[in-house]
Parts: sequence; structure tokens; C-alpha cells
Amino acid sequence: MHGRLSTLILSLLIVLGRPVSGTLQSAESRPNMVVILCDDLGFGDLGVNGHPHIQTPNLDQLAATGIRFTNFYSAAPVCSPSRVGLMTGRSPNRAGIYDWIPESREPKSDARERVHLQQHELTLPQLLKQAGYATCMAGKWHCNSRFNSPEQPQPDDAGFDHWLATQNNAGPSHENPTNYVRNGQQVGPMDGFSCQIAVDEAVGWLEKQKTNHPDDPFFLYLPFHEPHEPVASPQELVALYRDVAFTEDQAQYFANVHHVDLAVGRLIESLERMQLRENTIIVFSSDNGPETLNRYKTGNRSWGRTGILRGMKLHTYDGGFHVPGIMNWPAGIKAARVVTSAVSALDLLPTFSELANAAVPADRKLDGISLVPLLKTGEVPQRTQPLLWAYYNAINDARVAMRHGPWKVLGRLNGGAFPRLENLTPENLQKAQTAELTDFEIYNLDQDPGETLNLVGKDLTNEQELIALLRTQYSALAADSFAWTRLAP
Repeated sequence: MHGRLSTLILSLLIVLGRPVSGTLQSAESRPNMVVILCDDLGFGDLGVNGHPHIQTPNLDQLAATGIRFTNFYSAAPVCSPSRVGLMTGRSPNRAGIYDWIPESREPKSDARERVHLQQHELTLPQLLKQAGYATCMAGKWHCNSRFNSPEQPQPDDAGFDHWLATQNNAGPSHENPTNYVRNGQQVGPMDGFSCQIAVDEAVGWLEKQKTNHPDDPFFLYLPFHEPHEPVASPQELVALYRDVAFTEDQAQYFANVHHVDLAVGRLIESLERMQLRENTIIVFSSDNGPETLNRYKTGNRSWGRTGILRGMKLHTYDGGFHVPGIMNWPAGIKAARVVTSAVSALDLLPTFSELANAAVPADRKLDGISLVPLLKTGEVPQRTQPLLWAYYNAINDARVAMRHGPWKVLGRLNGGAFPRLENLTPENLQKAQTAELTDFEIYNLDQDPGETLNLVGKDLTNEQELIALLRTQYSALAADSFAWTRLAP
């Protein structure tokens, strides 16, 4: 029921909307689209980004023949809001997704059991489906608290024709998971490892698509569980890293990322075999930075790296959401390049919509920009607004952060007295909206990517301008944030 209703609403929105400017003229030229999203993969975990041990030849080759982004940002420093931001092209705060979503049906004091990607949100697969794309996802969903339940929208309601998913992590681990659901039906125990299972599902679906609908373009979303805990890796890969790892657990992590690379290689080989690779754009990234080792009981295999970036997952320093970013499209990217301008997962929806000749409703507030000019001219277009994060449960004291050109600006709320929050209700939303930004930090990331030298009070000519911009941007986002009302017991 959700899916039929959303399709009807989407059709009406598109009739009332407008196409994204500069769309390609020929439907035949529209590319197939693949988004591969890792879970807790650090910026420094790939060979191409400098990891001294982990072997990632397939991803390195994608970067060497496409675009490697050295300043690619996720929509949040934690999983659920990051995924919702990617799906909608909007700050997840607008959708009311502030932190990771626990699977729950029991009422909680902060209404976390109600949190989900709501039906009125317009998603990338919905837009592409309306434009004639077949859509599929396989992997980690994590966009609702009541998974595979009619009480909340599911992946098909978000626009996926076919889906194989878990609510959160693969369980009991990446190896032989038992908690997958396919199109609303429990699958039961599955043999193999999660990233390879996701690729198997995708390739099987693509083969049917090519046979039954050979002329239809497709959108494939592969949100891998790896390398999030509980980490499990093939022993033959673990053996490759025992001599260079500090511990067996670290060897498991190295092998886990290597295994992701092999899964990506299998997908590419399948696209080539089906003669689909040339006009397929692949984007590879991560939902947030790497997990902090031993933050929780089963986190002993979280050995991700951020390179020189400060902070990790759950931080508003760059290590929390400055993640790997690779884009590869043989038919559309003729010269390999490294892009240093800041880009975001929020940019995927406007970019893919333009490439697909899809229409974004005129009243839809997007926080991303189209990167199609980058594909045409090699230059990232100037942003009309900075990238902004308001993460109320951050480990570090600065809950609000902004990237504006080379500048990173952070601020505390109420001098650090604002409580850490996992969700917003009407009561604490009002407190968030009226909170004062204080204790500012400003870094020039072109000169100081590790955020080591706070320039506040050091004769920075645009200090007050940057602080005023952060205040204005935060105020506008807080005013447009969604709050969840508690249900009566």
C-alpha cells in the first residue's frame, strides 16, 4: 500500500515540478547508475588513499581511471542519517533522522521507536523509477525502526523494485548471515559473506533485467555491511595480513576491506560480461568515518584509519564524515582526475536526476548540488550554500560544523551545556532552535587538513563573517528540522 501511494504522490509532484537544469537531451544516453556504500570505512583504508597494507586493486583502478575525490563528505558522522541524506539529497535533520536507528517497537522517552524515513520524503530511487529506471538494492537498509513491518515504509516504498536487506547489521556476523529479508519475505540462513551475497543478488537481478527489459536503464544501490562490526572475513584473506597486523583482530579488519574490494571487482566483471560497463556510472563511498576501537564490547576488530584527519565516527571533526569518494564512468569520464573541492553524498540525487532527465519538484529544498558540470568541464560548480552538519550526539563538544570553501567552522551549543541527544521531540527541538552557538573553531583545511590549528583570535580577516554564516545556516536548518511526537502508552 505504501508503494502505490508513494508512486501516485510522486507522479503528481513531478507534474508540478521542473526538470533539473541542463539535463541531457537523449534518453538513450542516460547512464546506468551504481552506488556502493561501505559501512564505517575510513578515508585512509584504501590503497589509493595511502593505506600501507590493505590491498584494494579494483577500487584503486576505479580511482585511477575515473575521479578520485580527496574531500568527499557523507551527510552525517553516523549511519542512519548519512543514508537518509544520500537517499534524499537533503540534510537528514530535515527528515528527522538525527542518529542511528535502533530496531524497536517499545515506546521510549525520546520517541526513537518512531523514527523512520517518512513517506513524504522524495528519494533518489523514486525519482529514477519515475524516469524509467529499474531499481534494486542489496545490503543494509537502516532507515527505519520497524523493519519489514506495515507500520513504517520499507525499501519498496522508497522506490526499489527489488530489495534484499537487513535493518542494521548482518547477523550474527558478515559470515553466513541469517537476518536478510527479500521483498518482504524472511530469507533465513544464507551461505557466504555479506558483501558477496549483496553482489550475488545484484548480478542475478541484472541478468534478469537484461533478459526481460534490455533497454531499461537501472539504478543499483549496494550498501555493504562491511567493515562494520561484527567483522568476519575469509581465512585465506586473513592469512595475507597476519605478518603485518598487530593482532589477529586487525588482520581480520584488513581482510574485511580487501574482501569488499574483491566484491566490487566481481560486480565490475559482471557488468563487463553483460556489456553494461561502458555506460554505467559507479560511485563508491562510505556512510561515515571509521569506528573507534573498543568503543563497545564487540568493537575489537574496528581498526579503520582516517589518515591525518582528526576524529573518527561520531565526531564533527573531519574524521567523522570525510570519507573515500570515487566516481567512474567509462562513457562519461574520459580523463582521470583528482578533485580537491568539497563534494558530498548529498550531491548524488541532483547529479543522478540530471543525468537521468528526472524532474525534481520545484518546492523541494535540496542541500546538494549537481556535479554534471564537473563531468562536462572538469570543474565542481560553486555551492550556493555551505555543507552543514548538526549532530546532537557528537563525541566531541562541537555539535555543529560547516565546510565553506577551504574553511571548516565548528561551534558548541550553549557553551557545551547542551545535552547529547539521540533524537528530537518538540520539547528539545525548541531548545535546539534557541541554543546559542559558542566556542568557535576555524580551520583552513587546504593548509591544515588535520584541524590542528584553531584560527579563532589569530587575526583572521574573515573570522566574524564565517561565524555569522555558521549561525545563519544553523538557525535555518534547526527551523526546518523535524521533531517526533511521543505516542500515548
